Amino acid sequence: MDEQEKQLWKLARKRAEFKKNLSVYLIASVFFWTIWWFTFGMHGRNMKWPWPIWPMLGWGLALVFQYIEAYKGDSKTLVDREFEKLKRNAEKNQQP
Repeated sequence: MDEQEKQLWKLARKRAEFKKNLSVYLIASVFFWTIWWFTFGMHGRNMKWPWPIWPMLGWGLALVFQYIEAYKGDSKTLVDREFEKLKRNAEKNQQP
């Protein structure tokens, strides 16, 4: 396996892991809200902030960072993209 294939394999693993974690997050969120509904919500107990919001916010924030890492690329990939953009602009400016 060459270096590019290794990088692609790593990226594929990150994306698969993100999708799996997103699925678990959605299932757990439904479970948390169901528990909340049967313990507080359906009885009309009005709380300012229902407790399922807190795990959803914390876990959701972690998922945002995982998404950025999996789909927006790491710093090396960003540097490579920026270099290619600069190279194309330089070549474009040199053409008569």
